Amino acid sequence: MSTATLLVVHGPNRGTRYDLEGSDKEIIIGRSAGCDIRLDDSEVSRRHLRLHFDGTDFIARDLNSANGTRLNGRFIETHRLAHGDSIRIGSSVLSFQLPDITVATTEAARQIQLVDDTADEQRSAIVQSLPAEPPSALTVHHTEVHDARLLHRIAEELVRPTHSQETLLSEILKLVLAAVGADRGCFLLREPDGSLRPAAFRRRLGESVPAAGETFSRSIARYVLKQGQAVRTSDAARDTRFGGESIVTGGIREVICAPMRGHEELLGVLYVDTVTPEVIPGYATTTRLTDDHLSSVLAVARQAALAVEARHYQDAFLKAERFAAMGQTVAVLSHHIRNILQGMKGGGYLITRGLEEGNSEMVMEGWSVVERNQSRIYELVTDMLSFSRDRVPKLERADLNAVCGEVSELAALRAQESGVHFTWQPGSDIPAAAFDREAIHRAVLNIVSNAIDAVHQTDGGAVVLQTGFDADKEMMLVAVSDNGPGIPEDQRDNVFNVFESTKGARGTGLGLPVSRKIIREHGGRISIDTQPGAGTRFVLSWPRGNPDAL
Repeated sequence: MSTATLLVVHGPNRGTRYDLEGSDKEIIIGRSAGCDIRLDDSEVSRRHLRLHFDGTDFIARDLNSANGTRLNGRFIETHRLAHGDSIRIGSSVLSFQLPDITVATTEAARQIQLVDDTADEQRSAIVQSLPAEPPSALTVHHTEVHDARLLHRIAEELVRPTHSQETLLSEILKLVLAAVGADRGCFLLREPDGSLRPAAFRRRLGESVPAAGETFSRSIARYVLKQGQAVRTSDAARDTRFGGESIVTGGIREVICAPMRGHEELLGVLYVDTVTPEVIPGYATTTRLTDDHLSSVLAVARQAALAVEARHYQDAFLKAERFAAMGQTVAVLSHHIRNILQGMKGGGYLITRGLEEGNSEMVMEGWSVVERNQSRIYELVTDMLSFSRDRVPKLERADLNAVCGEVSELAALRAQESGVHFTWQPGSDIPAAAFDREAIHRAVLNIVSNAIDAVHQTDGGAVVLQTGFDADKEMMLVAVSDNGPGIPEDQRDNVFNVFESTKGARGTGLGLPVSRKIIREHGGRISIDTQPGAGTRFVLSWPRGNPDAL
């Protein structure tokens, strides 16, 4: 089970989540194929950052990277990570998350009890109220320095990547309680049936878990939602609104409750209170919660509501995109599988006819059709598995010419069947390298097969496979050239998109994306040189690595 996670929120690997195990094993993050977490980011060093678990926390150490490591906007060398920390390396931003925090805050909120104390509600001693208008219409006292700091820090929390909505609300409560000096606080969100659900709870001093029997007044929350106004009450123990015995026993003195107004509706309330008096020597007990605090809490409630509303929209959009992507995937795969099954059905028909007529040539022809479609099923499934899994290459000492030689044997047969002239030109003086033999074999075969399909209807169609080595940059090179029609300019940006295929029933739309994914996993790239009517040349390049260290 993972102890923490890293979520890539910006960069080429955006949306990828990496589980971090709490063990003595160091985790290396970088661009090199040998890293535990490899990022497809050209601005990331080959070995950029190291994470180490010391038994309590994860510690990040920059490995003398070229562009440095920034934690929450500041360059660091070594730093102990906390939940929600933003790590920028190169152009990639990763969010460090501790999943246990969400569970704790959610379970804590569920222990809150709302007490019905609506008797004699009209006699409530509300001393101040404010309408739930947008912040621009509120009067925020700029002379109160802590108010300005509060709003600034709330804004930072709203844009910080967090593990869940509950965690975000809990962090906001922490800031509010520290700023206004209240003892307790909670967010109560309105459910579709109109009931209130405690979503987060905080105590300014002590644990963020409610004590047994800890209560809040439901009537104040209902009043705020009904009137759409923020209210401040004083001496709550004597207020008829808080006539319940548990409220008096709890020692609640002052309350601020503000509505969480989104763009279209009230989503809930932000509730803070004091349960201990503030006693200044020589003076009577003073009031801690003021009208300035009421304005600040209302502004925070508005910002929290917009954040909750935005997350609702985001969740809806993500759900819609997932269904759309699922539908597209099913439709495309169904199309390809149906074509394969039709081919196998045709082959089976020839075999049946040949057996019935005693025609061995017809049987062999039908079996040949079945075999080709079996190969297409194998290639489709292999590509699906290769593209769906994030994996670290299994590095081994390997000979690039030997691997590409095996590819050429398979490609020569396919080219012959398609009437394409295939040439294999192994490079000379290519050193041994460290790479994943099976993965590179797959990547090169996909590119070569794609080239053969591109020229199979071209008179004199030809494909050339070459290998090379750039000694200055220590890069392994594989080039695949064809004399086909080339790639139109309006299609060049889409050739590596999943399910983008110009070959009709002959292609799956997975070959090129899989090849690029494999080369990226090795820290390399694929470049394309093409002109309409002048053919296409794919060049695969990746670092040689250190085969002697394996």
